[in-house]
Amino acid sequence: MFLSLSIVLSMVHCVLTIDLTYHVEEERSPGTYVADIAADSKLLDNVKPSDQHLITFSQFKRKVAQLFNITKTGKLYTAQTLDAEDLCTFNKECSRTMKVVVNKGTSVSKILKIKIVIEDINDHEPKFPKNTVYIEYGEDDRKGAKRSLPNAIDKDVGVLNSQITYQLEKSSDEPFALLYSKRIDGTSKLEIILEEKLDREAKDRYVLEVIARDGGSPVKQSVLTVYIAVADENDNSPIFSQNVYNISIRNRHQKSIPVTTLFANDLDSGKNGKIVYRFSSKTSDVAKYQFILNQITGEIFLSNEFDFNEKVTYMLFVEATDKGSPPLSSIALVLVNVINDRNNQPKIDVNFVSALDENTAVITEDTKVGSFIAYVMITDDDIGQNGIVSCNLQHDKFQLLTMNSKEFKIIVKNPVDREKEDHYQIVIVCSDKGFPPQKTERAFSIQVTDVNDV
Repeated sequence: MFLSLSIVLSMVHCVLTIDLTYHVEEERSPGTYVADIAADSKLLDNVKPSDQHLITFSQFKRKVAQLFNITKTGKLYTAQTLDAEDLCTFNKECSRTMKVVVNKGTSVSKILKIKIVIEDINDHEPKFPKNTVYIEYGEDDRKGAKRSLPNAIDKDVGVLNSQITYQLEKSSDEPFALLYSKRIDGTSKLEIILEEKLDREAKDRYVLEVIARDGGSPVKQSVLTVYIAVADENDNSPIFSQNVYNISIRNRHQKSIPVTTLFANDLDSGKNGKIVYRFSSKTSDVAKYQFILNQITGEIFLSNEFDFNEKVTYMLFVEATDKGSPPLSSIALVLVNVINDRNNQPKIDVNFVSALDENTAVITEDTKVGSFIAYVMITDDDIGQNGIVSCNLQHDKFQLLTMNSKEFKIIVKNPVDREKEDHYQIVIVCSDKGFPPQKTERAFSIQVTDVNDV
């Protein structure tokens, strides 16, 4: 069974904690059944069978709506083929959250927050950057001498599916062992270690195989062939001045000024001591777009201006590699904390329970006092006082109620009568606590439809 369910149902009205959690495997066809929200939420348990048709389900139209569909009866289906590798990053739980509106007739009785975990399947094998590698040992190399090998990368995002183990295939008389350990970016540091001194006159070359296996089921693997030549010699890896660089910059940082300068030292001489800097494979494409690295000097510059206002941290994994044969390398982590010092206007997003268009909500004249008619979400990613927002709605028929610091709901405060007034103009005003304060208004209308009062 590729679907499983865990339920933590909160019956508190409109408190948006996770109510239901579902699991679905990636790569399933569009239209794959995921779950029955109506049954799992138990919202129909206390409803008469004759009234159950009045309970309907729908979702607010957000990006997650492109991935999943919900029927009016509460059935949840995939809307497209899901790919965990495209949707999520390495070795993280891949999930999406959606808000589901439970309607009773024309009124909203509850909002459910649904979490859908997209389970990774083992559809990628560990892959070495190339199938063969050539290394050298000298006759004067002592027991314990090491040579670096390229590590394998598995594009799967599941913890087991992307977990790689290595095995060295060799003859019993070949004096080599495989050593591997985890580096700061989560990849493996892979090395061949010499178990005894070599005699070039007795044997001048060896052929070994390194097998990389993932932890999925079934297991997938790939092979790296290692050709070792015994020669008459690069034995020091570059060493960074620090393993982690923690840098803070403002979001208006100038592109001409280095964000930071990295320095690695290699004790070898000649080409074995010359160092080239580059971003490792674990540095995200988003980070590579935002920053550029000088391969010779180790300087990191801003390559593109920041086009957002939130506070964010970029993780840059920088690899220092010497020019020896084989090359040796080490990795440092650069944390770039971008501090937003701007004061931007809050953004107001209004979702209507029933709408004529994006600026017009629709209610019937018999809508009860206290009925939920719209969900309001405020976005202000400024820091400090600049990001603290208060909102108000001045109207005798409708009221804005706070759900949390950035979420509100609009309800009916007093009865409406279409014969007296069939159209209302509403304005929500939100202001942050910056200096000077930034204010945003969102205007829309509410149309009242007729009910036969006779």
